[in-house]
Amino acid sequence: MKTWKSHALPQLPGVMPEINLHETSTGKVVPLPGAGPASMYVCGITPYDATHMGHAATYVAFDLLNRAWRDQDRTVTYVQNVTDVDDPLLERANRDGVDWQELAASQIALFHADMEALNVLAPEEYIGAVESIEWIVPEVEQLIAGGLAYPVAGTDGEPDGDIYFSVEAASAAAHDGSLDAPWWLGQISGLSQEEMLPFFAERGGDPQRAGKRHPLDALLWRVARDGEPSWDGATLGKGRPGWHIECTVIAQRFLPKPFTVQGGGSDLIFPHHEMGAGHAYALGGAPMAQHYSHTGMVGLDGEKMSKSLGNLVLVSKLRAEGVEPSAIRLAILANHYRSDWFWTQGLLDDAVDRLARWRRALPLAPEGSANVLLAELRAALSADLDAPRALAAMDAWAAAATGAEGSVRDSYIVSDAVEALLGIEL
Repeated sequence: MKTWKSHALPQLPGVMPEINLHETSTGKVVPLPGAGPASMYVCGITPYDATHMGHAATYVAFDLLNRAWRDQDRTVTYVQNVTDVDDPLLERANRDGVDWQELAASQIALFHADMEALNVLAPEEYIGAVESIEWIVPEVEQLIAGGLAYPVAGTDGEPDGDIYFSVEAASAAAHDGSLDAPWWLGQISGLSQEEMLPFFAERGGDPQRAGKRHPLDALLWRVARDGEPSWDGATLGKGRPGWHIECTVIAQRFLPKPFTVQGGGSDLIFPHHEMGAGHAYALGGAPMAQHYSHTGMVGLDGEKMSKSLGNLVLVSKLRAEGVEPSAIRLAILANHYRSDWFWTQGLLDDAVDRLARWRRALPLAPEGSANVLLAELRAALSADLDAPRALAAMDAWAAAATGAEGSVRDSYIVSDAVEALLGIEL
């Protein structure tokens, strides 16, 4: 699947220092591997209502990491999926009386336009669930053959043959030497199984499904139902893949085993990333990723932002209202990526004012100030992507740019630094 277009990255003098990033599983900020190629997978959208501010905040956050790596002069491979067939998409298409494929295509196009406007570097591989089905089927067959997945008999009108991942079998295999590295349920989230159950039910799981061996077993293959799209599943029968196995197979096909960083919103820690890691261990005996990092949740004016509440702030709507994308991005960067925060009109107004101050200061750049500012920006981003600290450094620089005539060289370096490291065009 085609992705969006990236803006060219300016070249800066010097390099980014060692990058430290929060590790979800330990709750600590730790150094990332500092040499050689870097790789990242950030889970993509289900395209039925793109792009809300929660999406935007996640992709802007990991775009900072992408930029920081590239500022170290490293090769970066970034992969993102798009879940272009799933229950929420089909339900929305049915509700609105539109073809699900047309709905998906329109929302993917809108998402691409939003990402390009927000100056998010495009992934090297942008892969849809539908195009990955041919790769997923043999992996599910391998899990069944290894005793790590099983079919469930149909009850209450459901057909026979849905395939589930056995968390107990995978955990046992990880600990008896069948797999090369240990895996256990809760390895990333730190949740107990009792704590997992409500999240599992809320976030696409089916703990009450009759015939499952364990309430937390995750769907790998959904056999065909009347009125739903389905594909050839070889020995699995016609159907479509589950959500977690989709990301696992795509990531392992296009990235190293393990890849450097798995990113996403904090609502993906469990079950999505927990199950994806389990699938990866079960398929290859290796970790999915070396490092897991997650963004906070975004609300609106003091309330949770969600599709069900109908209070989503859409990037495309803001753009249609004439809001400059650089101001939207600045408003996002005013909040640390790991914090939970609220979108407000005041936050956007502050970003518009900040952008204007920076632009007024640019032609007044004091002689020799650019390299000092560049070091401060790099120090902030290398310390767990501390964008608010970087913005404060830029504010201080702009406040000091009061001369009648500035340095052209310093102006160019500052403009390039803000573009290359923060993704803001001055």
